[in-house]
Amino acid sequence: MEVTINNKSHEVDADPAMPILYVLRDLLGLTGTKFGCGVGQCGACTIHLDGVPIRSCLTPISVADGKKLTTVEGLAAERLHPVQQAWVDNKVPQCGYCQSGQMMSAVALLNRNNNPTDEDIVRSMQGNICRCGTYPRIKAAIKQAASVMREEAKS
Repeated sequence: MEVTINNKSHEVDADPAMPILYVLRDLLGLTGTKFGCGVGQCGACTIHLDGVPIRSCLTPISVADGKKLTTVEGLAAERLHPVQQAWVDNKVPQCGYCQSGQMMSAVALLNRNNNPTDEDIVRSMQGNICRCGTYPRIKAAIKQAASVMREEAKS
């Protein structure tokens, strides 16, 4: 299978039913995406498939054949993505385990809506569980990133 991951083409030799998460972590060494619950309930494994957030622990690699995947490693180019920078500025992570999935969901939200309300944020992020309870910092970081992204869009 031919899969583009973080703008780099990969020839993947895997069972078509293998979850994308295992292809990323075990075959390609991209360990930023985390295994959480294994049943798509916690959001730790969230990545983007053609710009849409998906749970990589449930999605077979065959779905990604010929498509574009983005992981947390693919967010930053020359500098941190505004969401990543906001996560740092707001000291969001405690244990940090869920954060890559949280950031991927936040990026998907802000790509759809660069001026989300509190309700928009809660609705978009409710599928991502943080066992440390850093939800207020997550919300503040999303608002900061949204502001930065709106300013960058003006330029």
